[in-house]
Amino acid sequence: MGGDFAPESTVLGAISALEDLDQEDTLVLIGDIDKIKAILDRENQPHDAFEIIASEEVIEMDEHPARAISRKTKSSIAIGFHMLKKGTLDAFSSAGNSGAMLVGSMHVVRSIPGVIRPSIASDLPKEDGSRGIILDVGINADCKPDVLYQFAVIGSLYAEHALGIENPKVGLLNIGEEREKGNLLTQATYRLMEETTEFNFVGNIEGRDLFDSSADVVVCDGFTGNVVLKEAEAFFKLISKRGLMDDYFKRFNYENYGGTPVLGINSNVLIGHGISSPRAIKNMIIASKTVTLAELPLKIKQAFN
Repeated sequence: MGGDFAPESTVLGAISALEDLDQEDTLVLIGDIDKIKAILDRENQPHDAFEIIASEEVIEMDEHPARAISRKTKSSIAIGFHMLKKGTLDAFSSAGNSGAMLVGSMHVVRSIPGVIRPSIASDLPKEDGSRGIILDVGINADCKPDVLYQFAVIGSLYAEHALGIENPKVGLLNIGEEREKGNLLTQATYRLMEETTEFNFVGNIEGRDLFDSSADVVVCDGFTGNVVLKEAEAFFKLISKRGLMDDYFKRFNYENYGGTPVLGINSNVLIGHGISSPRAIKNMIIASKTVTLAELPLKIKQAFN
């Protein structure tokens, strides 16, 4: 029931996702049963193609996240996290209230022991056709060096196991390549990272290097990462309006990725854009399966043990 165009976009995206899922996969829809079934009937889709769970409440986009998820226990988001915690879901995705999704991630399924702060990552389309990631992109506006160090560990595991990148290169986003460049945070983080054997640290990278092969994993605080993410979205919009689109720039379309994973928690959660289209919902569902099969929570637990 989450997102500006729910449940229409959500159900249409789920129908589309069935084509790319295996027969043994189960896709669960949580929401208003009558509305869900009406859309399925209109699309000539059998109801039993999905498991449908009823929810009686909706957490609106402008509601206070913590209060809403604790008070609206019959909402689709609250029910989804309850099922995730019980283990009846392998992954939970929503384009609804992102704050409520983060509250559920951190306070219902909780952080992996040893992880100081969970993070969210976003894709970086590379010029050579490959994919990289940047983290954090929004939930940790203020960070300390040990938090950024952990982002590097977690991001490296994601790049290796979800994106299939062998020995991913980890770069620290900074205003210069030199060791002594940057503010107090990046200088202290560099000193933590430069002698590590836990990941392949390649040093500082600048903003102009984000989309080349300098690094597979780019680490930064959530304030900086969110500025980068929103600037990339704006750049895509400008390119589109001016008719300058080509195969590379098409990869900046958020619909291609659907949702961003919350990393460092005990299960698999993906958060989608509030304006998600059916195509974005479909790709978020496919991404949730990829993340699940990568067993990221287990890999992160092993790393932090």
